[in-house]
Amino acid sequence: MQKPSTRGRNQELYIGLVRLHVLHHAAEGPIFGLGIIEELGRHGYRLGPGTIYPLLHGMEKRGWLRASAQFVEGRRRKTYAATAAGRRALNVAREQVRQLYEEMFDDGADQG
Repeated sequence: MQKPSTRGRNQELYIGLVRLHVLHHAAEGPIFGLGIIEELGRHGYRLGPGTIYPLLHGMEKRGWLRASAQFVEGRRRKTYAATAAGRRALNVAREQVRQLYEEMFDDGADQG
């Protein structure tokens, strides 16, 4: 039996970062499942529909995203945009990420 990749084993750790990425892009403009899978792939995340769609639905349920339907080339596409609550949550998270980054990298840089 083949061992899962380190990335796969640590997916639970990274899923919060994925949510922040999704919320960031949804605050910039509407996103859709396949589009965000491709965007996250550019950042090294390997997620499939079985992961991203439940994540999007969960974020919608929490009130961070609002879904709507668009028609693209005659097909219905479900898109998601950040809500006001999602934007507020993103702003709080940005500060938390900044503090974590500083603690992990800036403060410890001299400690080798």
